[in-house]
Amino acid sequence: QVQLVESGGGLVQAGGSLRLSCAASGSIFSINAMGWYRQAPGKQRELVAAITNGGSTNYADSVKGRFTISRNNAKNTVYLQMNSLKPEDTAVYYCNARLIDTYYKVLVYWGQGTQVTVSS
Repeated sequence: QVQLVESGGGLVQAGGSLRLSCAASGSIFSINAMGWYRQAPGKQRELVAAITNGGSTNYADSVKGRFTISRNNAKNTVYLQMNSLKPEDTAVYYCNARLIDTYYKVLVYWGQGTQVTVSS
């Protein structure tokens, strides 16, 4: 079993910053990629940012220049630094990991989600 535990969400005013963390633990052999998705009420879940184990990153156009994804491979942890937050960034943010478990199966796991609310 693998668990993804997220932290760092909350309420912030527009223009403020938050930092999300997601730690993966359990029967992990290796993690190929980790990322953050978000889902606002009435909208589909969308990719926010992703990072491979080699450090390659990918961002949604709407967050480029404001959000930064980073990763600590030794701790199996991914971070999302969110600056210059806007009300439209309000959503539940989900951590995602594509990994190989100790049985050498390629699996995708999701965190439980953390609420980010940006007030205007």
